[in-house]
Amino acid sequence: MKAFTALLRASVVACAGLMSMTTASRAEDIVVTHYGSLLYGVPYAIAMEKGWFKEAGVDVDFKWFEYVPSMDAYSAGKVDAVTITNGDALVTGSSGAPSVGILINDYSNGNDMVVAKPGIKSVADLKGKKVGVEVGFVSHLLLMNALKSANLTDKDITIVNVPTDQTPQTLKSGKVDAIVAWQPNSGQALKLVPGSTPIFTSKNVPGIIYDMLAVNPKSLAERRADWVKVVKVWFKVADFVKNEANIDEAAKIMSARVGLKPEEYKPLMAGTFILDLAGNQKAWAKAESLESIFGSSKTVDDFNQANKVYKAPVKYAEYFDPSLVEEAAKAPK
Repeated sequence: MKAFTALLRASVVACAGLMSMTTASRAEDIVVTHYGSLLYGVPYAIAMEKGWFKEAGVDVDFKWFEYVPSMDAYSAGKVDAVTITNGDALVTGSSGAPSVGILINDYSNGNDMVVAKPGIKSVADLKGKKVGVEVGFVSHLLLMNALKSANLTDKDITIVNVPTDQTPQTLKSGKVDAIVAWQPNSGQALKLVPGSTPIFTSKNVPGIIYDMLAVNPKSLAERRADWVKVVKVWFKVADFVKNEANIDEAAKIMSARVGLKPEEYKPLMAGTFILDLAGNQKAWAKAESLESIFGSSKTVDDFNQANKVYKAPVKYAEYFDPSLVEEAAKAPK
């Protein structure tokens, strides 16, 4: 049985370089790369801890990277799949590394934030100010939505291009008046700058940032049955995490993966809305609203073109295959 490699979004403190989620990567394994953000993709650690992939009859080797390096690893063909935002899947595809999203893991529900220094109480207060953000990535998209909510545009502020993992220090230095980042960076900014405030978060625009499992088309074609098993295991993980009775155990397992204590990690969990089977079925339904990954991706595609991330529109519908979710739903328990 061949194993997969996949990546998950995470700017994980404990994730310097690469971390293997299995004892060894075997030639027959599926390699899945995870990018390091505190929540996005980290719940897969529960399946590894409990042996659910083995029970399902599929071997999965998880690798941990910072977010942008995770996309680079996928683009270079070093892994079979990556957990990535729906918008950034369009970016990697436009540059020659297309993928197929087979599973929607979650949507950001507050962990992506616009964090402002003391004295700035609202998005409207950003007018004339400097904002640090990694240009062209999901935080930039969140910033544009924040500005729109206050009837502002990017011409009303000065955008300073800052790598996401450097945003906390940049806010502390006083070089900018606000930053945009996801956890743990957004949380670190709030700790480093006493009196700083989250003035806009992804909770204000649910569905603007979806995290999904995006698979190499060749791997999907050759290993479809195994990928269906991976999807099915995710639903087991989602049900476990969403059950209040399991919150302490879930926090203990996931916090260990990111170098935090369970009591530090637990408050962050609400900032990511985990999607179970029902959640996936709802988000896969075609619609123009952000409740649909199709509507969300149309919004992101427009953003990417407007900000010259790529030139031509992307046929984003070709990047999704919701049929594996339905196959997993019908598979025997």
